[in-house]
Order: sequence, then C-alpha cells, then structure tokens
Amino acid sequence: MPKAHISLCFIIFLCVSFEIFMSVNSQSQGDWCIANSITDNDKLIKNIDFACSKIDCGIILEGGSCYDPNTPLNHASVAMNLYYQAQGRHLRDCYFDGSGLITIIDPSYGCCKFQYRK
Repeated sequence: MPKAHISLCFIIFLCVSFEIFMSVNSQSQGDWCIANSITDNDKLIKNIDFACSKIDCGIILEGGSCYDPNTPLNHASVAMNLYYQAQGRHLRDCYFDGSGLITIIDPSYGCCKFQYRK
C-alpha cells in the first residue's frame, strides 16, 4: 500500500507541475500566421482579398500601422494573421492553399504589431 500511495502522490505532483509549466509557457509564447516568402504575388493578393472579406484589415491600408512596406508579401502576412487569430488559431486557418506558415517568433516590426489573441 505505501508504494501505491507514493506512486499516486508522484503522479499528482507531475500533473500539477505540468499544468503550471504549460500555463507559464503559454503566456510567454505565441503563434502567428505569415505568408510563405516564395508565394507568387497573385496568390498573395487572393489571400488578402479572402482574409479582408472576413475581418477588418484597416491596418494594411494607406496610413495604417502595417501599410509599410507596401508589398503583397507584407500585407498578406498581416491579413492572414488577422484572419488566423480571429478564427481561433487553428492550423487549418493558416493553410491558405499551402501559402501560410505558422511561426512562434513574433513577426511584429516598428509600429506594425501582429495581433496575438490568447
């Protein structure tokens, strides 16, 4: 009986430790959806059109915080991430016919902050 009690206590300890680790880890890490840099501009523009038909893409319009650099790759990355975050960060929501990539490195730059929803 003492061995079973020790084993049960150890298992409970591991579970609690894992929950604490995951809670701390999830607060310090995020995931974002960005466009694959080898995607052709026509596909990137289709991705922008699709994402922006579902969510507000005002930050990539002229005067927006993510307008510069004014390239299809940059605008697609921002729009695709906005869509990905709004949909709940499911892998399928960053697929974009194979042109989306998930990154754990925050792609924000300058005044352009890539959204991250916990």
